[in-house]
Amino acid sequence: MKVEKAKIADASQMHKLINEFAGKGEMLPRALSEIYENIRDYFVVREGGKVVACVALHVSWADLAEVKSLAVAGGSQSRGIGSSLVKTCIDEAEDLGIATIFCLTYNPDFFEKQGFIRIDKAELPRKVWGECYKCPKFPDCDEVSLIVHLGPQRPLSDESE
Repeated sequence: MKVEKAKIADASQMHKLINEFAGKGEMLPRALSEIYENIRDYFVVREGGKVVACVALHVSWADLAEVKSLAVAGGSQSRGIGSSLVKTCIDEAEDLGIATIFCLTYNPDFFEKQGFIRIDKAELPRKVWGECYKCPKFPDCDEVSLIVHLGPQRPLSDESE
């Protein structure tokens, strides 16, 4: 298994994979145009030329990034692919000098195994809620928020917006 940066040719397969999970209410749907626009955020795992997993690391601010759109095809789950994708995001954030990564998920136990800790959503800066209006559950979010600190811990605030 090899984690690689996504390529334009992967976008339609990623779109299908992400929206499969979104259709079950397990994550936010993504428009194909949004995937193309943010292709540099994504990592994929391919098997036999087919995308079987993807994830995005989206930079929110100088010291904050989000892990989002983590999806692993049903037949490829329980093989450590999701963990490898999250580790790749953590490595990328460290390389960029980002101190904190957060995620919003319905599977907090998985992220806790990756070193994330639960926090109250209210502790996240307001700027991270920019896509929430797209969610059918808005404003009654039932996802769990988690963070992992990679560098010196600083308060998560909206200062210097």
